[in-house]
Amino acid sequence: MPQLHPEKWVDNYLDYLYSLALLRVGNPADAEDIVQEAMLSAYKAKDGFKGESSEKTWLVAILNNKIKDFFRTKYKLQPLSGYLEETEAAFHDSFFDEKNDGRFKALIRPCYFSKSGEDYLLGEEFARILEACILKLPTKLRQVFVAKYMSDTASDAICKEYEITASNFWVIVHRSKLLLRACLEKQGVG
Repeated sequence: MPQLHPEKWVDNYLDYLYSLALLRVGNPADAEDIVQEAMLSAYKAKDGFKGESSEKTWLVAILNNKIKDFFRTKYKLQPLSGYLEETEAAFHDSFFDEKNDGRFKALIRPCYFSKSGEDYLLGEEFARILEACILKLPTKLRQVFVAKYMSDTASDAICKEYEITASNFWVIVHRSKLLLRACLEKQGVG
């Protein structure tokens, strides 16, 4: 059975856990607090570790639960479906041109990366820009996007966690991708 090594958690996992928390909550101070709570909870629960997952996976699961608790208590999340309805018109106006049969506005049209851009995508600067763009997403969109693409959570689990339908989930993911693409293009990526 795998053993836990709490004495190595800070060195091995702190940066990773903090990055995940920051992407989900968008505030460095809140992310630090959540990671501290997760580490403390993990330490208190270390005797209950059954070895059914890796140490890192176990810590991430505890962190995800702390993030859920954070949003439940601090922001008292309302269903995302209402948020989608409230923002539909503003979102549509930001990306689509009704004068042009509802197609993407000229500045938003997809811009494909050249082969020379491949090296750039792998660079640290792109990672920094991407993280900044993710943090600019509205909180409710960012939570779903990060759960899907950064935490690799299954779609049905996300729908259950955020109490949304599958179609709402895909609308949120699509909008998140459009907003990220627009942000990246504004930063000169693309």
